[in-house]
Amino acid sequence: MIQKPKRLNSLSHQLGDMGVYDHPLYYEIAFSFINPREQVDSFERMIKAFSMRKVKRFLDLCCGPSLQLREIARRGYQAVGLDISPQMLRYLEKKARDEQVTIETIRADMAKFRLKRKADFAFIMMGSFTFESNESLLSHLDSVASSLNKGSLYFIQNMLLDCESFEKQSWTMQRDDITVKTDFWLEMKSIVKQVYTERLILEVDDNGKREKIAEERDLKLIYPQEFKTLIDLNQKFEFLGWWAEKHSTRDLDKPLEEAEDIHDNMILLRRK
Repeated sequence: MIQKPKRLNSLSHQLGDMGVYDHPLYYEIAFSFINPREQVDSFERMIKAFSMRKVKRFLDLCCGPSLQLREIARRGYQAVGLDISPQMLRYLEKKARDEQVTIETIRADMAKFRLKRKADFAFIMMGSFTFESNESLLSHLDSVASSLNKGSLYFIQNMLLDCESFEKQSWTMQRDDITVKTDFWLEMKSIVKQVYTERLILEVDDNGKREKIAEERDLKLIYPQEFKTLIDLNQKFEFLGWWAEKHSTRDLDKPLEEAEDIHDNMILLRRK
């Protein structure tokens, strides 16, 4: 039986030249339980409800293989994917060619980048909104702000809010003759410094060839009110809301305070 995760939180794919991110096909299979059509439908609903400008150009931050961008490009929008991993970007470019869609790729650190042409909607998925410091987060907000037209939206999915209540996640996905079992968990390292360790392991069976690929990194936990204070300090975004979220299902009528699980969340900002 193929088991999918109940939820997916705090997964970052901005690591670059490291093990898991050197294997974009296995990575894509591991996280292929998402529904990109439903997610892009939800983006269009958000745009209709909150955007102050017509959206022609999308920016996916820490894009990875980006099933979402591929769907966005199929709908006729301009699609831009930004990631620090050259392996991920080459894979995305190949998939775009195979699917006969146009996607622009940019290799850059999400904490410090500039676009030559500004976007009208930016998004970051699967809990990839992670940073090593508040300074890095503020630099990221500056970079996104400089790359968005005024009135544009920035959508953030599943920002980690509480490390202590986070439960280890394990699931298995299969495509053709490749099976990928994923384990993902967090451990608090320093409460005073708000530092936690993120661990990700892929156990791959590729036509009988077995491989175990692991990643580990330390990140800073940023609490909700701390995050809102940093948004205010940045001064370039309007905080529109924080809602409960279940993967591809967007419920803009349910504030996060009423959520059964705060790890399933979505944030919407608007460029001032």
